[in-house]
Amino acid sequence: MTDAADRLFVNGEIHTLADPDETVEALAVRDGAIVRLGRTYDVRFLKGVDTDVVDLDGRVLLPGFVDAHTHLTTVGRSLVHADLSTARSPDDAVDRLADRAGEIEARSSDPAADWVLGYGYDESAWGDGRYLTSADLDRVSTDRPVAAFREDMHVAAVNGVVLDRFADAFDAAPDETVPTDDAGEPTGVLFESAIDPIYEAVEPGPSDTREVIEAALAHCAETGITGFHDMVRNSHAPRAYRELDAAGALTARVRINYWSDHLDALREVGLGTSDGSDTVEAGAIKSYTDGSVGGRTAKLSVPYDDAPDRTGRWVVDPEELAETVADATDAGYQFAAHAIGDEAVDAVLDAYADHSHTDPGAARHRIEHVELASDEAIAWLARTGAVASVQPNFLKWAGEGGLYDARLGDRWTGMNRYRDMLDAGVHVAFGSDGMPMDPLLGVHHAVNAPAESQRLTVTEALRAYTRGAAYAGFDEDRLGTIEPGKRADLVALGSSPWAEPSAICDVDVAMTVVDGEVVHDGR
Repeated sequence: MTDAADRLFVNGEIHTLADPDETVEALAVRDGAIVRLGRTYDVRFLKGVDTDVVDLDGRVLLPGFVDAHTHLTTVGRSLVHADLSTARSPDDAVDRLADRAGEIEARSSDPAADWVLGYGYDESAWGDGRYLTSADLDRVSTDRPVAAFREDMHVAAVNGVVLDRFADAFDAAPDETVPTDDAGEPTGVLFESAIDPIYEAVEPGPSDTREVIEAALAHCAETGITGFHDMVRNSHAPRAYRELDAAGALTARVRINYWSDHLDALREVGLGTSDGSDTVEAGAIKSYTDGSVGGRTAKLSVPYDDAPDRTGRWVVDPEELAETVADATDAGYQFAAHAIGDEAVDAVLDAYADHSHTDPGAARHRIEHVELASDEAIAWLARTGAVASVQPNFLKWAGEGGLYDARLGDRWTGMNRYRDMLDAGVHVAFGSDGMPMDPLLGVHHAVNAPAESQRLTVTEALRAYTRGAAYAGFDEDRLGTIEPGKRADLVALGSSPWAEPSAICDVDVAMTVVDGEVVHDGR
């Protein structure tokens, strides 16, 4: 006799995404796994006395979204601190920071103790398109340290208090990372490595880290995210994830991609790629190459259109990158390298290719972002089986008059070539980089890309955010599609993204399920 199911999902439009066109009405879950698919009539035979029956009432049910690249503590901090992601101008950003300063003032009388922090501003959405400066942030406070981070985290702004407090560090930083005004005074704008002392100063302790992670996990549940690949460096996040996992309170699966400066420690404790629990596992070793297009620090072969004397800069130079790739690969780790500009992408390809005795496809080495890739780079990705871990929400910067157009001119049409990648046979995994962490927004952008030649179908975009991202984490045998034997990580949508592709960003998440348990019910 077949055991009863723990939970049934019936009367739905269930897209398995195992086969692009396969749909069923119902599924059954037992012990966190999918045990049967089919018609509602047939699946109901697994109903027992204690079985919970969820009537989908015609809603679309999909595999849960897996965000292949995010920074969860940053997402959480934008929820706890000042959220600048929708600021409409520098003045709006300053007002939000001032509101946050008022909250801090109400609980603390020590000006030196508490930072006023804001996350996620995007100057490309403002009329003048300028970065925040110390002059802006001094309007927030001249007593407390104030910092505002651009959404790519490659640019920050600080007030005069911070400039004074970290003057020695800024004096020692590369000149181009601490720009000055006509009088030779720092503007308060910081790029790349100059931001590191600020990151260290504001890194939350264990209890605060858990607070921001719990806030971000609630956001994940609300947006249908059942798993994510977190990029972690010098953070208490891994401890928080393990504590939440042990307490049965972790509402999404996490794969931790550790920065390359953690490699020795990981080797010493014997923690390798994919080691861990069903819910928390180690992922790749992560490194940078270049910066960002928004900060004009992405490494290009041709200068920026709006800065003809600049081609970006190396955050990690190619020689150092190649040594780190070799070291990590010899130790058996997957590798994930940030590369945005075409020169940076080529540097990663060279580093992977130079380690010739290792198959990048078998190791599932990844290139994160791959925003500006040549035909040759795409062909190499397809030939080797390496993973393109990309962020479709970046397409908000595409189109005439957008950030890409301003920085690169006509080259914007060659950015984020998802159609070309898929057609070439590249393994494509979608993520968000936390800008924002919203899979349906990313799917919307991929389907409605300004460069018509690069648009994906709805099914292709959804598969990149499910099975493609699962593949990038060696998880395709248990996640990413709806099939018997796989974990019951699911998302129910309030309406069909296939019904109106031009409005996918308006589709609501009705329910999120992890291991068969409902972690969000928005019905």
